[in-house]
Amino acid sequence: MSRPGRESENRSVSTPEALHRFSQDPRVRTRRSGPPRDGGKCVVYWMQRAQRILENPALDLAIGIANELSLPVVIYFSVMGNFPGANLRHFHFMQQGLRDIAEGAAERGIGFVLRRAPESTLEAFLEEVNAAILIGDENPLREPERWRAALAKRLTIPYWTVDADVVVPSAIFNRSFVLLHHFRPHLKRHLDQFLVAGPAPAPVKPWRPARATSSFDLSRDITEGFAKLDRGVEPVDTFTGGTHAALKRLDHFIRHALAGYNEQRNHPAVDGTSRMSPYLHFGHISPITIALAVRAAAANGQCPGDTAEKFLDELIGWRELAILFVRHNPNYDNWECAEPWARKTLIEHAGDPRPWSYSLAQFERAETHDELWNAAQRQMVRTGYMHNYLRMYWAKKILEWSPDPARAFEWAVTLNDRYQLDGRDPNGYSGIAWAIVGKHDRPWFNRPVFGLIRPMSGEAIARKTDTVTYIANHSPSRN
Repeated sequence: MSRPGRESENRSVSTPEALHRFSQDPRVRTRRSGPPRDGGKCVVYWMQRAQRILENPALDLAIGIANELSLPVVIYFSVMGNFPGANLRHFHFMQQGLRDIAEGAAERGIGFVLRRAPESTLEAFLEEVNAAILIGDENPLREPERWRAALAKRLTIPYWTVDADVVVPSAIFNRSFVLLHHFRPHLKRHLDQFLVAGPAPAPVKPWRPARATSSFDLSRDITEGFAKLDRGVEPVDTFTGGTHAALKRLDHFIRHALAGYNEQRNHPAVDGTSRMSPYLHFGHISPITIALAVRAAAANGQCPGDTAEKFLDELIGWRELAILFVRHNPNYDNWECAEPWARKTLIEHAGDPRPWSYSLAQFERAETHDELWNAAQRQMVRTGYMHNYLRMYWAKKILEWSPDPARAFEWAVTLNDRYQLDGRDPNGYSGIAWAIVGKHDRPWFNRPVFGLIRPMSGEAIARKTDTVTYIANHSPSRN
């Protein structure tokens, strides 16, 4: 299958025939082509976005290539104290997942090496273990993509990346879409091909390095000594990181909430959603694992078929639409990504009087006149999670109460990325863009401040769901 823009032109010439079939997988992008290093001792998988052993196409590819070359596989993970936007809450959740990775790798005979800055240079590690080829994850966000592009120019061994955290590889579409209903037909055309369990190949050769290879001890805090790390956002006990916890949460959702998902998903006071977004963000679980489990539940009569399809529309449709948005729009995290009609109307209404006006600090402290908004903000700050229905309301009110749309977008991103466990993610940026600048939405009715942007009101939400209980659950005095 051809893949426009995936640098495949010289692959058949420079990639050895034994590996050529791997390079033709639509998930694979050859960032640096050529034959594996002559005399290489292993295949290195640079794990970053897909932080799991189970259902990981990047790891499966690394094992497949290693088996073809009769080499072992070693996973390399680098912990950066200055990772963009990350704070203590994010690192704590990530470390819980790293323990699962180390355990799972050992069970499968795969090496796992964890290093921290400044002893975490990937290129030095590749030389240390005499790597034959490097496999990595795709990541559509700006900084990770810049790292991969720069690394590909410096390496002297082949470097391939794998689109491991979507169901249908983004390269299949090679563009973004304005609305979800524009995207759905294209997605459905490919869904059955890619919504299948991975091969999970077994390594032919176990990882046994010729000399001792140092790795950071995960019984210690991976953030120790990171002087510039934001420690003001503390870990939460509402979520435990890792694949084991993700699978446990998925099982709970299927057994107790999936059947009522259509009716309960928009009721913030009820545990009616999957709450899988933190695990998807950190790659602790694959969307394929979730989707197959939900399809199996529908087939077994645990939920109606239309309920399963509605959930999969959220999990795959909206999520992968968001990933395409981020991949193809360089302004995904600022107001410049606005739809033209939205930009025009927001500028026209920029001078409208705001009924209420707050600073970023007031928003952060949940000091507004609106107790529903304050409760949503407190839920995010305290638990690392905000109910999706209220995320839309939360962002739209920031637009209504901020000095201008540009600052509203900036402040929403700042708060989302700082406190949400699933912050710094395409889903979050797409959701904010939907709420504030009309992305993946249509023009609504013209009104002050919002212009043609779809509004939301607390009164309307209160008519549909139990906001009184939700507000009480997240009151200032409740821990």
